[in-house]
Amino acid sequence: MSLLTHLLACLFGMGSWVSINGLWVELPLIVPQIPEAWYLPSYLSVIIQMANIGPLFVTLMHRFRPGALNETAVIYVIIGLGTVATFLLGFFWKETVVVAGVARSVPLLVLTFFLAAVDCTSSVTFLPFMMRLKSQYLTTYYIGEGVSGLLPSLVALIQGAGVVHCINSTQAVNYTLNIPNGSVTSDLQAQYQPANFSTEVFFFFLSAMMLVCLGAFLLLNYHPSVAREQPNSRYTNGVKQKTKNRELVEQKPMMDPYRPENQKSRSSFGTGSYSWMEVFYIFGILVWVNALSNTVLPSVQSYSCMPYGNNAYHLSASLAALSNPVACFIAMFLPIRSLLFMGALTVIGTGVGVYIMIMAVLSPCPLLVNDTSGGVIIVLAWVLFILTLSYVKVIIGMILRDEGHSALVWCGAVVQLGSLLGAVTMFPLVSVYDYFSSGDPCNTKC
Repeated sequence: MSLLTHLLACLFGMGSWVSINGLWVELPLIVPQIPEAWYLPSYLSVIIQMANIGPLFVTLMHRFRPGALNETAVIYVIIGLGTVATFLLGFFWKETVVVAGVARSVPLLVLTFFLAAVDCTSSVTFLPFMMRLKSQYLTTYYIGEGVSGLLPSLVALIQGAGVVHCINSTQAVNYTLNIPNGSVTSDLQAQYQPANFSTEVFFFFLSAMMLVCLGAFLLLNYHPSVAREQPNSRYTNGVKQKTKNRELVEQKPMMDPYRPENQKSRSSFGTGSYSWMEVFYIFGILVWVNALSNTVLPSVQSYSCMPYGNNAYHLSASLAALSNPVACFIAMFLPIRSLLFMGALTVIGTGVGVYIMIMAVLSPCPLLVNDTSGGVIIVLAWVLFILTLSYVKVIIGMILRDEGHSALVWCGAVVQLGSLLGAVTMFPLVSVYDYFSSGDPCNTKC
């Protein structure tokens, strides 16, 4: 295998969600300077789900007009749009427009919609594009997709976004209650650390990462060493093999190494390796793990971790982001495609997720809140949760990759469906009904 191709596949995958992930981690610095304040995350959740119109369009085109949509051209457009949108955010994220007599961050919200459309559409275009290369490179792509969450988090950590210091403050009770010889109490207050560099610089960094993704995509299309990695011998035609009519023809494996010879087709899905019951089982797990890992649990991460202190919160966020590419790396060398094992891992990850959700519900007074072991357990829970479910997602991607180009398009669509269902479920609980209570990283009083 080509080391260059591995690197390019990783950089290409990194561009899939780097802009939206970067926007989320920058919120502590954005929120204090815009009129929406902490209502912004709720608005972003709605905007990101509205942007699913992009993958919906691509999926419908693939279903009803197969071959009519030039996949490579779509990828060029969305990467270019993501690059321009992140660059413009560096200039206009603080600008406001008066709407119905109220100042609103219209440029920020509009540009965020374009970024979300880019990232959501990447789920149904980037994955199918990886059919051009051997199956081993799909795992590398997933590593890059994991890095798209890890890298912005690390840069934001260096920037100092969201880092809280607990400082002593003194309250003179006698002044407020007019009590002679009143008592003086000492308390801790949370204070955000000043940023080491500006939000504008951070957005320009995200734009540069999108440019890197564009460069990697160009090389994946035109570099000679990458062309040698295309598995032409295994397929009836390349992903972009041109017939006399120069149309895209569905790519399906001629030989599946995981399917016994002379096995009768069990369904009309892909190569027929799986029955329809197994196909629904695979896609059902895919919906479930993406709903949990992309929207349901991330929406309550601060509630589950903040009562244990600022360090526990940042460790859980950073190590969870690191767990994603680690799981992909493990899957590269230990790809266990057993459907039973996949289900067992899903159950384990779901069980850990239930513990995290219970701690979020109990916030600001979760279990072991005043004990060091409580913080250690919640950090390990987040690491194990992301590790197990990320491994499941990669294995499902590898399974569907062997079922053909169409299977990967549906894989991306189902990923977005899971995220949508999770967001629709959690948005009213978190933002409308205020079901969860925030913990104070400096003063936990239970």
